[in-house]
Amino acid sequence: MAAKHLIRWGAPGFVAAFAAVDAVRYPRGAQVVLRTVRGLELGEVLAAVEEEAGAPMGGEILRGVTAQDELLQTRLLKNRAAAFEACSRKIDELGLDAALLDVEHLFDGRSLIFYFLGDEPPGWDALTQELAEQYDAQVQFRAFSDAVATGCGPDCGTDDAAGCGSCGTGCAVAQFCSTHKH
Repeated sequence: MAAKHLIRWGAPGFVAAFAAVDAVRYPRGAQVVLRTVRGLELGEVLAAVEEEAGAPMGGEILRGVTAQDELLQTRLLKNRAAAFEACSRKIDELGLDAALLDVEHLFDGRSLIFYFLGDEPPGWDALTQELAEQYDAQVQFRAFSDAVATGCGPDCGTDDAAGCGSCGTGCAVAQFCSTHKH
C-alpha cells in the first residue's frame, strides 16, 4: 500500500495528498519529486496522512530529491530569474496592462508558468510564442487572482469537477489547469 503525504508544491503553494509510489514514509520537511497534472515538480512534505483522511489527491511522489535533482533545480532557478526579467521587459515594451508576480519553471524543464495580476490583454499570444522559443519550453500565463478564486471551473477540487476537464477528477483545490492556457 502506498504511503500518503500532504505535500506543498508550486509557486502559489498548492497543498494536496500524494501517494508515494515506493511506499516510503517521508519525514516532515523532506523534499520530493512529484508527478502532478502539470508535469514533474518538486514539493515539500508537510505530514503523513491516513488513507481515509479524504484529502484531495494531487498526484504521486516518485522519490526523494537527489543531489542531481538539486543541481537541476539550481539551473532551473537561474532560468526562472532570466525569464522573469525577459517577460517584464516585453510587457513594458508592448505596453501591456499587467503586473508580473512570479515565474515558475517546472522540474521537467518543459513548462514555464508566468503568474500575473490583471486581465489578459491583446498581445499575450505574441509574447507567449516569443518566450516559448527563447526558453525552448511550453509557456503559460495565469491570471493569478482568477485561478485562485475559481480553480479550473465549477466544483474544482472535487470528484464532481466539471471544469475544463484537463485536470481530471480529484484535482487539488484551485490548481491551475488549461482554462487560461495559450
